[in-house]
Amino acid sequence: MDKDIQRIIKQALKEDIPSIDVSSEYLFTNELSQGDFIAKEDGIISGISICKAVFLEVDSTTEFAIIKNDGDKVRKGDIIATVKGSTKSILIAERVGLNFLQRMSGIASMTRKFVDQTKGYKTEILDTRKTTPLLRVLEKKAVVDGGGINHRMNLSDMVMLKDNHLKATKNIIDAVSKVRENVGELVKIEVEVENLSQLKDAINSDCDIIMLDNMSNQMMKEAVKINQQKKILEASGNMTIERIKSVCKTGVDYISVGAITHSYKSLDISLKF
Repeated sequence: MDKDIQRIIKQALKEDIPSIDVSSEYLFTNELSQGDFIAKEDGIISGISICKAVFLEVDSTTEFAIIKNDGDKVRKGDIIATVKGSTKSILIAERVGLNFLQRMSGIASMTRKFVDQTKGYKTEILDTRKTTPLLRVLEKKAVVDGGGINHRMNLSDMVMLKDNHLKATKNIIDAVSKVRENVGELVKIEVEVENLSQLKDAINSDCDIIMLDNMSNQMMKEAVKINQQKKILEASGNMTIERIKSVCKTGVDYISVGAITHSYKSLDISLKF
C-alpha cells in the first residue's frame, strides 16, 4: 500500500487511540466475534481496501473478507465485507475504518451521480484541489472509484494560471510564454479565462488547456465555436448536478466539480456483530 496512505492510517488510529480503548480493554480478553459491514443506503463503494488496512494495522490476525470492491454499486441492505477476529481488536478498529469507508464512499457516490449526467456526451468529470487537508490522496481515489478523473494532484503537477496570477502579469500570452520557458514541454499549462476576449488570447498562447470560468452556457457554446478544437476546454464554476447535461451540450471537453470533494454526504454504512 502507498506509504502516504499507510501514514494516514497510523495517524488516524493514533488520534482515536492515544493509549488504550478504555471501553473494551477491561471487558474483553480472548473473546472472538464476527460481523458484517452493511450498506444502509444505495451508493458506490470506495475505501474498502483502506478500511481493511485499518483492521489489519490494529491486529494482523483479523480476517477481513471483501465482498463489494471499490467502484461497485451497492443497494440498501447489501453486505459489503465481513470481519472475524478478536472482539477487542474489531471494536478498536471499527470507527476509524468506517470513517474512511463512509466518507470515501460518499465522494464516490456523488461523483457517480455527476458522471451519469454526462452519458451520451464526450465531456468528462474532473475533481479539484478542494479537498480535506492531508486526505487528498484518499479523496481523489474516491473520485476515480466513482468514475471521475483526477485533475492535478498538487501545485507541482501542472501549471494553472488563474485570475490572480494573470492580474499580476502583463497578459495571458506573455505569462504563458514565461512559464513555458521554465517548465518545458512536458508540463501542461492551463489558463483560466472569464470572457471571450481572454479566450482568444489563450488560444493564441502556448497553453494546453483553457478553463472557462463561471461562463453562461451560451458563452461556453460560443467559446467552443471560436476554439475550433485548438485547445482542450474545461468548464468550471457553479457546476450543479442539475446543470451538467446542459453544459455537456456546449461541447466542452471537461467539467470540473469542486462539490464532489467538499460538499458530499457520507454513505451510511454500519458494522453489525
